Amino acid sequence: MPNKTIYVSDEDLKLFQRAQELVGGNLSGAIVTALRRFIELEEGRIEGYEEVVLKVGKEGTRQIRFSGALLSHWHQVGDHRVEDIRVYRTRKGAFAVHSHFSNWSEFPADTNPLKDWKQWRRFLGLGEQDWGDYDFEVFDNIEDMKDKIPDRLYARVLDAADHSSIEELDI
Repeated sequence: MPNKTIYVSDEDLKLFQRAQELVGGNLSGAIVTALRRFIELEEGRIEGYEEVVLKVGKEGTRQIRFSGALLSHWHQVGDHRVEDIRVYRTRKGAFAVHSHFSNWSEFPADTNPLKDWKQWRRFLGLGEQDWGDYDFEVFDNIEDMKDKIPDRLYARVLDAADHSSIEELDI
């Protein structure tokens, strides 16, 4: 098995020692794991993907993470709820739909926008709402999500999936 020598500065020595403690002595295994993760993230970034962290579940109590590129975003403030839906293309070619629905009937009772001016944005449905249900679904192909998202958002996703989000102009 080939050997590689890595020179570590005195400032970084504690970092390597801590990594070795965490993996139970196999420092090369920790380095390989870290390099795999680094290469995966960097190659994804070069291809236009980024690390996405999203809330899921009731009130967004859990989080998920994946590598994806945002295709389109839908934000609607209605009489009964605020809808916030984002559609991503994952690095593996699937389509991920993150939905957040905040029903006005569930608006936190401890918030009074008349007494606290900072709550006006929340009350008016502006920006990210911090109550409600957060859902996440993954679809193998774009057609499978057609009935799961609003028609206008689906049309935007189709267009975004077929075209680069940035068009390079040589002008």
